[in-house]
Amino acid sequence: MKKEDLLNDDFLKQFRTAGELNSFLQQLQKRAVEKMLEGELDAHLGYEKHQNSDNPNSRNGYSTKTIKNTFGEAEIRVPRDRDGSFEPALVPKRRSMAEGVENVIISMYAKGMSNQDIEEQIRELYDINVSSSTISRVTGAVAEDIVAWRNRL
Repeated sequence: MKKEDLLNDDFLKQFRTAGELNSFLQQLQKRAVEKMLEGELDAHLGYEKHQNSDNPNSRNGYSTKTIKNTFGEAEIRVPRDRDGSFEPALVPKRRSMAEGVENVIISMYAKGMSNQDIEEQIRELYDINVSSSTISRVTGAVAEDIVAWRNRL
C-alpha cells in the first residue's frame, strides 16, 4: 500500500474539528518518534529487540521525557541501554524541544521579533510554553550569524 493511499477521503472524514486532527497528529508524531528511537538503539547495540547477541551492552527499559514539538507537548518513552552509552540523535539528552520549534524561534528572531513576542506566538501557534531563557538560549546560538546576515549590505 502506498503512503498516499493511507490518507484517502474516508480516513480524513473522521476528523470533525481542528482539535481532533491535531490530537491525531500529536499521537502519530509521538509513536513515530518512539519507533525511530528504538531504531537508533538497535543501531547502537548492533541488534534488534528480542534478538540474541554477544554484546555485553543490552536494553535497559525506558525513561520518559516530555518534548515540545509543533503539535504541542508529548510525553515519549526513550529507550535506555545498560551501560548508559546510548545518546539519541533524534531527541538528544537534556533537550526538550524538537528542532522544528527551534527553527521557528530562530526564524521569528531573525525577522526582528522580541523574546516576549516569540514566546506569545509559540504559545498561540503550538499551545506550548517556552520560557524567555529558552528562547535566549536558542537565539543566542545563532545571534552572531543573524547580525552578520542583517548587516550584509
